[in-house]
Order: sequence, then C-alpha cells, then structure tokens
Amino acid sequence: MDGRHRVLVAEDDSRLAGMLEVLLDSDGYAVEIARDGQRALHRGLTGAFDAIVLDRGLPAVDGLGVLRGLRGGGITTPVLILSALGTPPDRVDGLDAGAEDYLSKPFDVDELLARVRALIRRTSSVLPTVRFPGGRLDAAGRTVTLDDGSRTLLSDREAGLLEVLARRPHQVFSRALLLDEVFADADDPGVVDTYVHHLRRKFGRSLIETVRGVGYRMGALS
Repeated sequence: MDGRHRVLVAEDDSRLAGMLEVLLDSDGYAVEIARDGQRALHRGLTGAFDAIVLDRGLPAVDGLGVLRGLRGGGITTPVLILSALGTPPDRVDGLDAGAEDYLSKPFDVDELLARVRALIRRTSSVLPTVRFPGGRLDAAGRTVTLDDGSRTLLSDREAGLLEVLARRPHQVFSRALLLDEVFADADDPGVVDTYVHHLRRKFGRSLIETVRGVGYRMGALS
C-alpha cells in the first residue's frame, strides 16, 4: 500500500464528486469515486477503505440501502453520510442505519475534512490489532503475536497483505485486487504469490488458503 488512508466517496453529482476527490486528495487521502449505490455497495464490500463518504440520494441503491448492505455484510468501515436531507429525523435514520457521522449539504469544507480525520483517527485507536484464527496482527507495529505468546516481526508488505486478508476473512481476493490494495507500486501479479509464500513460510501453509482459479483468502494457523 502507498501509506495513504483510502476513502470511498459515493456521490452521483459529478461536479461535487470531483470537488470531494480534489479536497480529500489534497488532505492526503487516496480517493475512489462510486457514482451509484450498486457500485458503492460492491466496492464497500470488496475493497479495503478507511472511511466512506456516502450520499443518501444515490441511483440504483439509495445511501441507506448501501449502508445497511455494508453492515449486513460485516463491513465496519466508518461512514459519514453527506446529504441534503438534514432534518433531525433524517439524521436519526442515518445513524440508526449504521453511520458514524452525518453532515448536511451545503457543508463547510474544513468541517468535512475534520470529520473524516476524526472518523479515521477514532477507528484506528479502537482497532489497533486485527484478530485471525490462532493469533493477532499489530498492523502499526508489523508484529504477529500467536496464541502461544510467540511474536514475529513482518515486513511492511507482509503486514499489509496479512491485514487486508484478516480484516475480511471470508472474502476471496483476486491477485489483481491484492496487487491494487497492497502492492500499488508493483505491476506484476506474481509479487502477490511471492508474499503469500513468505507468510506461509513463517506461519504454515494453512494461514492463507488458495481458491483455485480465483485467488486467496484468510485461513487459520494449523
């Protein structure tokens, strides 16, 4: 990964989406735009994002439908709803659907950026480690601690790969997706296989399962 926090922006207004992309990019985020609810739900379920900025009035699937779909799929990525619907009942509906924050349009740019930073900061402090069967990963410290108490230091890329797999243990990741999410500076999908091999050599083959013809998913320590 390139070290930047990843933000998914779900907004169908092309002008506003472009403005949000520029603002968030200038604040240091890697930004992906989804222009309808179906795309937003798909990327939210399959991608690794640190925060989602979600419009309620999306085509195909509305924002609350996207949010319920994400939460129903076990995705805990923090969501900021950004909507022209700003009455107290509207806010209650959004928060009850699973959003962490709600900001009405029109909005102040500095406030939006501050709220995104707060979401990511709060989530990072709440989830300092990622559990997987047989151990846990301290992503910031790049350290795996097994249930028997033994500890292993990983490289940046090993830790990045294990974190992506462990945060979505039931998802099958294609090599192309892992290349995009973990090895953004590489163009050879073979680098994914290389680092899968490195992790298996340290923790055993069962840690990462091969799904033939598709890719990889999280396994368990044998």
